[in-house]
Amino acid sequence: MSEAEARSSAHRLHEQLDAIIDLLRRHKLVEQVAHSQHGPHQELVDNLLHRQHLVELQRQLDGLHPADIAYILEALPLEDRLTAWQLVKADRDGEILLEVSDAVRESLIADMDQGEILAAVEPLEADELADLVEDLPTEVLPELMASLDAQQREQLQSALSWKEDQVGALMDFEMVTIREDVSLETVLRYLRRFEELPGQTDKLFVVNHDNLLTGVLPLHWLLVNSPEKMVSEVMAPDVNTFHPADDAYEVAQAFERYDLVTAPVVDDSGHLIGRITIDSMVDVIREEGESEALSRGGLREEEDIFASVWKSLRNRWAWLAINLVTAFVASRVIGLFEGSIQQLVALAALMPIVAGIGGNSGNQTITMIVRAMALDQITPDSAKRLWRKELGVSLVNGLVWGSVIGVVAWLLYGNLALGAVMTAAMTLNLLLAAFCGVGIPMLMTRFGRDPALGSSVLITAMTDSGGFFIFLGLATLFLM
Repeated sequence: MSEAEARSSAHRLHEQLDAIIDLLRRHKLVEQVAHSQHGPHQELVDNLLHRQHLVELQRQLDGLHPADIAYILEALPLEDRLTAWQLVKADRDGEILLEVSDAVRESLIADMDQGEILAAVEPLEADELADLVEDLPTEVLPELMASLDAQQREQLQSALSWKEDQVGALMDFEMVTIREDVSLETVLRYLRRFEELPGQTDKLFVVNHDNLLTGVLPLHWLLVNSPEKMVSEVMAPDVNTFHPADDAYEVAQAFERYDLVTAPVVDDSGHLIGRITIDSMVDVIREEGESEALSRGGLREEEDIFASVWKSLRNRWAWLAINLVTAFVASRVIGLFEGSIQQLVALAALMPIVAGIGGNSGNQTITMIVRAMALDQITPDSAKRLWRKELGVSLVNGLVWGSVIGVVAWLLYGNLALGAVMTAAMTLNLLLAAFCGVGIPMLMTRFGRDPALGSSVLITAMTDSGGFFIFLGLATLFLM
């Protein structure tokens, strides 16, 4: 999809969201009028308008892709979301539940009774069910397991036996396997027996009598080679294979690196047990990006923007409390130098510049380090080089931009010593920001914590307190 097509698609989706919001608004208005008016004719008119709006709303929803409906449901307040959700056709509920965020899914499932939940999830494949099981009410699970056949139950239990960030929890069991000792003509006849191939099928998996993976046969190789050739002559024996215990994000990076669409998943003995597909990997990359963005803000999990006050409070309070403590520490640092600030008021105007530039530089360093850690580009040896490099960058930046702001301070306040203090404080605070920007993520990793979680909060605290202390301390030492 080109950039212009992507913009057009997004524009259409926003137009559909606006149309649905307008229908919901009119639906509410009719309900309000119906409650305020009396009389048989008025009630009949209101009922007709009410039905007309609901029918139009359902027609709009029926024409949308499940992913687009999920986007719209996430963008609606809870009351409107549930109104629209009740109008979605029951046979599409399962697909939509897979597309919405975890927080929104919880609100939708809470609005469904046991029969509706079962009807929604029973048509799903085992790997898709595994994504939903944790969010389903416990009383539904026995009946759900009883509705599955033996193979589906085995596949579901296999998917649930792995952590959600492992390949085993994401692998797809629907795939086409062929034998290496048959001709391509036989393979073509075999494929014609399918009504349709599994989604994302770009290759066939070649196995022997013991179900050991021996290679893959890309579909385009099947089509361009002579039908008389044997599979063993055409197949690619050297393939990218993954194990169910592999980290999903690392596998997603391999998909990007090798331009994969599908890849086989094998056990320790080399038996083919499933496949991993590009759509799952795209979801992993998107979720990882969202998780990192939330972690930088100190949020533990994705939040429904229309969630209750209490739910949002629980998700946000911890790092706000830490931020409050660090802000108090910074205020006490300033309090230590009240006498200096009273004697030279210019210090109060200049000290936020030192702290702000330090915080910005530290966040740049942390972003680079966390990204490198996610890509496994940092080793104990390279860590020392990174420290030297970041300290070098900060030293040059501090001297250059510190000198600029030092000259500005000198010209504004007519005090050459104040300009020199400003330059020195800026340089020292940027060096502190570089040291902490590399050290904080590494320290968090050493203690088994997510290096992105709250790192920006910590670096801001360090550069604020450190910047105030350095600037005011130097000013007290040399100017008073």
